[in-house]
Amino acid sequence: MNGPTMEALAQRLEKVEQQNRRLKRVGVVVLALAVAGIIMGQAMPGARKVEAEEFVLRDAAGNVRAELVAFKDGLALTLLDESGKSRATLAVDKPGPRLSLYDENGKPRARLAVYEDGPALILLDENGMFRVSLLVRKAGPMLLLHDENDKTIWRQP
Repeated sequence: MNGPTMEALAQRLEKVEQQNRRLKRVGVVVLALAVAGIIMGQAMPGARKVEAEEFVLRDAAGNVRAELVAFKDGLALTLLDESGKSRATLAVDKPGPRLSLYDENGKPRARLAVYEDGPALILLDENGMFRVSLLVRKAGPMLLLHDENDKTIWRQP
């Protein structure tokens, strides 16, 4: 066989191997869920609930990908990326519910929350400093722009 044909075969083989790896991962997850369902069904016949203070979801490689934790004043669901960095958290506690989104370094970049005095959308820079805040309060909506030191540099109204 000549060079280009070998190269084409190598590319096709690599593509088939990638598809095979994906199928194996999906198969492992489906199998793990099925086994977990069977085990839970056998361990607790007729049970309608599972109770715990914390649930941890791991991928096929054993890496933590999600955590659901109940604590004294609320609970939080955190989703992690393949490197173990937090990427999103949904929490409910005394101040109210909030959704936090994190960048690839695990730093908070956006927050949507509902507090007692109204909802808030907050955008943060790479250092975790507030840069834009949109608030809806009883007195009306408010838009604030902050400098790199979290000092308000513009406000409306």
